Amino acid sequence: MMRKEYPTLSLPKGEGMCDRHGWMMWIAMVCVLSLFTSCVDEEEYADNMTGNFEALWHIIDERYCFFDYKKEQLGLDWDEVHTRYARQVNEGMSTAQFFEVMRNMLSELRDGHVNIYTAFDIAREWSWQEDYPSNVSDTLLRRYMGTDYKMCSGMYYRVLDDNIGYVRYSSFSNDLGSGNLDEVLLYLAPCRGLIIDIRDNGGGMISTAEKLAARFTNEELLVGYMQHKTGPGHNDFSKREEQRLKPAQGIRWQKPVAVLTNRGVFSAANEFVKYMKCCPQAIIVGDRTGGGAGMPFSSQLPNGWSIRFSACPIYDRQGESTEFGIEPDYQVSLTDADFQRGVDTIIEAARQLLSK
Repeated sequence: MMRKEYPTLSLPKGEGMCDRHGWMMWIAMVCVLSLFTSCVDEEEYADNMTGNFEALWHIIDERYCFFDYKKEQLGLDWDEVHTRYARQVNEGMSTAQFFEVMRNMLSELRDGHVNIYTAFDIAREWSWQEDYPSNVSDTLLRRYMGTDYKMCSGMYYRVLDDNIGYVRYSSFSNDLGSGNLDEVLLYLAPCRGLIIDIRDNGGGMISTAEKLAARFTNEELLVGYMQHKTGPGHNDFSKREEQRLKPAQGIRWQKPVAVLTNRGVFSAANEFVKYMKCCPQAIIVGDRTGGGAGMPFSSQLPNGWSIRFSACPIYDRQGESTEFGIEPDYQVSLTDADFQRGVDTIIEAARQLLSK
């Protein structure tokens, strides 16, 4: 059987995490990977059902970054997963049936950053949010925002009637300009407190999360750690590198701030909550976040299907993984009674806490 070197990993498009040092880290990671891929090669799998199944299982086996953690938390045995799902693969099955087997196998990882992209569907595992109450309502948000809110760089903001500033930020997919953020904070400066509502923020760029969090500290903070995969073994990682949040050079917020969360907070938004947990004036209010603490990368199967997977684990400042989410400082859920009255329980709880 012919053999070839590992195909080059590529940064995923769209959703995912990428910090402001991302390209430098990416180049460094590729260099590290080349050290072991140049002398360790993998089989060239056939473009049939069995070959594509084996290619997927081996790519994940050698490059996925959370095996030990998922074994500890879920009892995951990746070798047993191979045995169980390999029995379901045969050359007579349809493409749709094969896709279902592959999707179900990846679902065993319980990772929202693990996907298969095809021309007809995307395999995903979204139990991190689908199995829980949403704890956010567009109807209620429209009531609080009204029609005279302001918009800037993806942020929707206004001053509530109790002189609490409110910012709705539903995605970190776009870059955040420093000048734009200065203008928003300058407008909200007279407020006695600030609410940043990131419920259902599925992530985007870590650089955006970092730029925003940097407005809430006056000193450099240790906010977590990151590792890189350095070899095919489940425990082949670099030493943990510190993640440090430096205060922004522009306008910085000096008053209390509440960050609103739910299970839809994922990936780079999960990182933002991790950063804000370290900021002295910040509190987290709402539900546990969805998690997503692995930097995602992508590869390709022989049949052309693209796959994405978590390759670099990220930890909080205590060295614990946030893959399965971050607990709020104040656990609050929407109630039916409040909804009927047109009241967002989580926003109101944050207003009361900031008033204290």
